[in-house]
Amino acid sequence: MPIYKDKKATKDGRCWYFKVNYTDAFGKPDQYKSKKFATKKEAVDAERMFMVTSTDKVEDNNMTFKDLYDEFRMHNDEIMKATTLCGYSYKEKYIECFFPVKIKDFNIMQFEQWKRDINKAGISLRYKNDIYKFLRSILNFGVKWHGFNFNNVYNKMTKFQDPNERRKEMSYYNYEEFKKFISYEEDLRWKCVFEIFYYCGLRKGELKGLTWKDIYFDKKVLSVNKQITQLNNRTKFEFSDTKTKDSYRIVPITKVLLNDLKMLYEQSKKEYCNFNDDFFVVSDARPISDTTIYDRRTLIANKAGLKSIRLHDFRHSCASLLINNGANVTLVAKFLGHTKIEETLNTYSHMFSTALDNVVSVIDNLE
Repeated sequence: MPIYKDKKATKDGRCWYFKVNYTDAFGKPDQYKSKKFATKKEAVDAERMFMVTSTDKVEDNNMTFKDLYDEFRMHNDEIMKATTLCGYSYKEKYIECFFPVKIKDFNIMQFEQWKRDINKAGISLRYKNDIYKFLRSILNFGVKWHGFNFNNVYNKMTKFQDPNERRKEMSYYNYEEFKKFISYEEDLRWKCVFEIFYYCGLRKGELKGLTWKDIYFDKKVLSVNKQITQLNNRTKFEFSDTKTKDSYRIVPITKVLLNDLKMLYEQSKKEYCNFNDDFFVVSDARPISDTTIYDRRTLIANKAGLKSIRLHDFRHSCASLLINNGANVTLVAKFLGHTKIEETLNTYSHMFSTALDNVVSVIDNLE
């Protein structure tokens, strides 16, 4: 079907669209005109996905992996969280080699060749197996919605393994290191950014999604109830649910952070003429960008003469702070918004081992 270019583009420059005739689920002829897209390629891809999911579907016998994948994405785009769909987009390039293959011809030799190619991609074992699970999700979709039988392949498919790969050591700032880090930060807004990371253990998307209505000064807590996803930016963004239902949580605010937030709130009211409680805590009416945070983190770490840790490592630093000061695993799990205590134990088992040594010392001192 042809792709059209509208002379009248939208405010953000979208002008490409498609228009198709098709037969609906009741056998009635109909016509569909799509929304506008930024590029011709986006319109072409959207048209293909529409046709795959219309009643004029490709017969199962001739369905390619690309046909199945398009249907899988169209189905999941309506029910999956934005963060999950973001992950799909990043992994897509690793399965494109399967796209021309007819589903009925999919075999274990193709899968094994794919594994060999992925092993050359220079990515971690964990991410390789995330891609593997992504591939299986697509195949499982084919089983559920089309009745495909992959048993002959499933029974031989195995995860990626590398007995020589060592787990990366967890980086974090201890309390003294963080105090040194934050002492080199003179901007109040940026102080609040890194104090929220360190003292509250928020994920990056949770911090970016934090608005002033989420700060309860009287109760000395903040509410983690939404996030800004990684694909979002300052000009185009949307809120999404937290990573899991247990990530929705109330977090107490330390005295230092509470005082800084109060000052930042008053500063923001003077700085922005249209300020209201829907403004972002560490930004303005639009969320802060990832790159801006990365650059500031690196700048301050270099000034302080410290290693530059990942933003997520500030969350690890918060866990370390809690554990090494006697917090039990249940409290740490709740504070960080983990779904299961096992997740906390598996991630921070080495830290709890140190805490257990301290417990033994307490018992020894009783004698």
